[in-house]
Amino acid sequence: MIHLSSFILCLTGFAALAFAMDRPQHDLFGRSLPAPATLALRVGGAVSLLGALGLLVTWQGWGLGLVMFSGHTSLGAGVVHGALIVRGRWAARPN
Repeated sequence: MIHLSSFILCLTGFAALAFAMDRPQHDLFGRSLPAPATLALRVGGAVSLLGALGLLVTWQGWGLGLVMFSGHTSLGAGVVHGALIVRGRWAARPN
């Protein structure tokens, strides 16, 4: 259950960090978000990733916790990146 919780935190953290960038904002919303919203997404993403790190390090210690965190962040970032690619290709598809 801790793996799933940590993965969800990593996934939401990277999604928030992706939505805080200009290009995904324009692709998804058609405009840039206000500066406070972008800052909130950046802070929320960082807090989510730090929460996942804290959860894994508390559970397994620094050695194995950092290795697990590396795996969870890699998978989370890959899923978010893949979803953004699929969304972009789906939106560019002719009807």
